[in-house]
Amino acid sequence: MNAKDTLIPYIGVVTDIRQDTPDVKTFRVNALDGGKVFEHMPGQCAMLSIPGVGEGMFSITSSPTNKEFMEFSIKKCGCLTSWLHAMEVGQQITIRGPYGNNFPVETELKGKNLLFIAGGIGLAPLRSVINYVRDNRENYGDVQIIYGSRSKDDLVDYQEIINEWEADPNIQVNLTIDREQEGWDGHVGFVPNYVKELNPSLDKTVLICGPPIMIKFTLAGLKELGFTETQVYTTMELRMKCAVGKCGRCNIGDKYVCKDGPVFRFDQLDELPDEY
Repeated sequence: MNAKDTLIPYIGVVTDIRQDTPDVKTFRVNALDGGKVFEHMPGQCAMLSIPGVGEGMFSITSSPTNKEFMEFSIKKCGCLTSWLHAMEVGQQITIRGPYGNNFPVETELKGKNLLFIAGGIGLAPLRSVINYVRDNRENYGDVQIIYGSRSKDDLVDYQEIINEWEADPNIQVNLTIDREQEGWDGHVGFVPNYVKELNPSLDKTVLICGPPIMIKFTLAGLKELGFTETQVYTTMELRMKCAVGKCGRCNIGDKYVCKDGPVFRFDQLDELPDEY
């Protein structure tokens, strides 16, 4: 697909809606004639639009290895997302993309031990990579996932984590929630502290996504443990607006997130955005 094609909106049909947390729903989208609207790689995004309401950039959370449909996990936090949350199965939206670069699953990450660190809705962009790695398991080393949220109810894709990821003998899953909660007998504490507590080995390549404050403190903690910025990747798709380098609203220093990202290795960023 060439760059021009990514500007053309296609019609997608919402074929399934899953309530993941009190404010996150996962939408399954198909092309009008079935199948996927377009192909993508892990970490790429798409522009979803409800004509007359608005459009927004969202991570494609299903793996490219899934050939039947695309999924988007969307947190209700504004006008467009409220409309999306009000949708019902069978309704149509417009979708265009894919946009941005992807996590280097076929190059730098191949053969590496991988550590995924996510906070809250930050699991959504990493889910695509995790499932891609699971479906191509022979190409990667050890896989560890550290994931935390405010409460057990706010853990996105919880059933998939329990039924598939934790059941996979080749994956180590470490879950945590911010505060004690009835019915939770797992770890309690913030993700950055939990990462330091677990003290992962320095031979891992790290993929991290979550709220800016979590990324800031987790990166600092990883450096304390001895990791370097060349070992750590993140995605900043939340900053993307027009997705084609025209509006200039997504710049970080001399980088445009939509043109140079949204996936960056930390040493590629001369500075972090103000919110960090």
